[in-house]
Amino acid sequence: MSLELTPVQTVACCPPLVRAPLSLPEAEGIAPLLKALADPVRLRLMSLVASHEGGEACVCELNDAFELSQPTISHHLKLLHEAGLLEREKRGVWVYYRARTEALQNLASLIGGRAK
Repeated sequence: MSLELTPVQTVACCPPLVRAPLSLPEAEGIAPLLKALADPVRLRLMSLVASHEGGEACVCELNDAFELSQPTISHHLKLLHEAGLLEREKRGVWVYYRARTEALQNLASLIGGRAK
């Protein structure tokens, strides 16, 4: 039985790009994170959640930043959650999102890490 890593776990295990080339499995494992962020709406949502006061935001607070329907915003948030970049918690009728800062830091280290 092989252990399959999530994209967040894969990026946490990889050395910075400037230190060692990625293997094909590592690149395939990390690509979903980058794909999730490659959409302008999702990138903005990630930024809005991560920079929101208290480090979390309700979907109801994010709708006004876009000229999109609430279901469309929720769909983009779901994709970010599934990629492992956001945590979510349902409170009553609303869902609150919090950035997984360790995932963002690991991704930043992978891309911008310094060579030793």
